[in-house]
Amino acid sequence: MASRAIVTGGAGFIGSHVVDALLAEGQAVTVLDDLSAGDPARVASEADLRELDIVDLPALRAVVEEAAPSAIFHLAAQASVVASLEDPGRDCEVNVRGTLNVLETAGACGAPVVFTSTGGALYGDDVPMPTGEGQIPAPLSPYGASKLAAEAYVGTWSRSAGIPHAVCRLGNVYGPRQNPHGEAGVVAIFAYHLYTRRAPKLFGHGTPTRDYVYVADVVSALLSAVGKSGTYNIATGVETDVMTIWERLREVARRADPDGDAAQPEPELADLRPGELKRSRLDIALAERELEWRPEVPIAEGLRLTYDALVREFQRA
Repeated sequence: MASRAIVTGGAGFIGSHVVDALLAEGQAVTVLDDLSAGDPARVASEADLRELDIVDLPALRAVVEEAAPSAIFHLAAQASVVASLEDPGRDCEVNVRGTLNVLETAGACGAPVVFTSTGGALYGDDVPMPTGEGQIPAPLSPYGASKLAAEAYVGTWSRSAGIPHAVCRLGNVYGPRQNPHGEAGVVAIFAYHLYTRRAPKLFGHGTPTRDYVYVADVVSALLSAVGKSGTYNIATGVETDVMTIWERLREVARRADPDGDAAQPEPELADLRPGELKRSRLDIALAERELEWRPEVPIAEGLRLTYDALVREFQRA
């Protein structure tokens, strides 16, 4: 019988790619998602999708006991910086209490947890570049604070239970299936604006930088982290500003549709929003060494793959 993994948030952008990778390895997969942001259409038919809120401990415990997983990939989260500012209580409930619930149920069956945290939002501004895992976090938003608190629970439960739980601090992940209608996911947002010939808004006047990492590279890192105990930056170690992302995507769109160049809009420049970083670039040496992982998709190729895939998604919508 194939081993079974649980993926919380498995109907989401990154989670659905994790599900696909696990199925490709021959594992059985149970997906837990409250579908507040996830889309059932993203979940492969071979997976067992359960609509469930991780804050509901009895419901979570029942499913985990039934599945008896060999590993849990915990991606379910309240992931909006703006939403965390508007309702920090709900942000805390999902990201902290929900993570504690996952850890408690994982401990009952001895399953290691791979927890996805945030890189940029956790470290804050005015930190060394590239930023290593040893940097003292200084989050600028309730979202960053809740992820930091959840990380503390992951480490504590790992030490107390003797189960190798891992924390993966992700850079700015982009790729196919990313939602273009939220506040985050600038690559998907820009791709949608290019597809619809609408001017995007570049916050921070296009100058903020992020460490952009392609979703397939993130998935391979998460799978490599199973059975490891530690905290790892998962990114590329490359800093790219928002304006450069826009210009590179516009060039991809121009090549895809040379006749549409004249209709491509000029972006609107705006001030940075509260709680958002000015710069981010992560040191990935620890993940390279301990997980034997490194990113393989350069940003030029990743942007092309993402734009082509997203346009196909937009056309089907």
